[in-house]
Amino acid sequence: MSKLQFSVERPFGIYLFDYFDLVFSKIVGHSAKDFHFVQGVTPLSTLNEVIIGCVTYFVVIFGGQYLLKNASPVKCKFFFQLHNAFLTIISFVLLALLVEQLAPKLINKGLYYTICSEDAWTQELELLYYLNYLVKWYELIDTVFLVLKKKKLEFLHYFHHSMTMALCYTQLVGRTTVSWVPITLNLAVHVLMYYYYFRTASGARIWWKQYLTTMQIIQFVIDLVVIYSCTYSYFAFTYAKSLPNFGDCAGTESAAAFGCAILTSYLFLFINFYRITYNKKKAIAASKKDQMKTKSKKI
Repeated sequence: MSKLQFSVERPFGIYLFDYFDLVFSKIVGHSAKDFHFVQGVTPLSTLNEVIIGCVTYFVVIFGGQYLLKNASPVKCKFFFQLHNAFLTIISFVLLALLVEQLAPKLINKGLYYTICSEDAWTQELELLYYLNYLVKWYELIDTVFLVLKKKKLEFLHYFHHSMTMALCYTQLVGRTTVSWVPITLNLAVHVLMYYYYFRTASGARIWWKQYLTTMQIIQFVIDLVVIYSCTYSYFAFTYAKSLPNFGDCAGTESAAAFGCAILTSYLFLFINFYRITYNKKKAIAASKKDQMKTKSKKI
């Protein structure tokens, strides 16, 4: 075992990627350092696969909902807990590995380099982005559990799940260096979110669900400030250099446009969800309180 040696390059005292490489090599059969995302060669690396995946997802969840219309909810507590425990752990592991790769770049070379330079897109980060993309495929199972338990399918839920998978794909193909900002924030939220679902599935009562939604809204606000700044700077630098900008930014224009559009839609959808869900609860609680006061006066 190597001794803990904390430094900029080793923010956790050890180099986690070396240990990750050992596990990766045993599972895949080759070193993590040999991985490269090649469109059309790497599994699930084509647009057709993403489209087919989204269509299959919708057929499964809405077809399943129709088939189970008259059936009783399926009891799948153990598998639901296992699913959420796995996603809590994998989200935490990916987040830690990303922080390890990003911290030295941010400290040594600054924010602009880390979010915009082509050189900041490294082989290690590409692999972690790809694994995060694969996790988004797995997260589609969230909705299958809702169908089995006969829960209502909200538009926000299935739109967010399917489009996040598509979003991760477009940023991989487009090689947008700024990808790490929404990815790390999303992973941080997901560590807490899937832990919440793991605990509540066992009957625990957790008081901070509302704060999770608040965190998601804050996450999208930060995402949009960063990616709109990068997108603006790219277009100003490329097409209108007379406008103030901080330089070029790596990534394709189509990936930037799709990212801005999807994340903007998420912000409005989550704000609307928060307004409907929590403001409605406050109104109901206030109404019950008024009714109790009225009854006590009559007595």
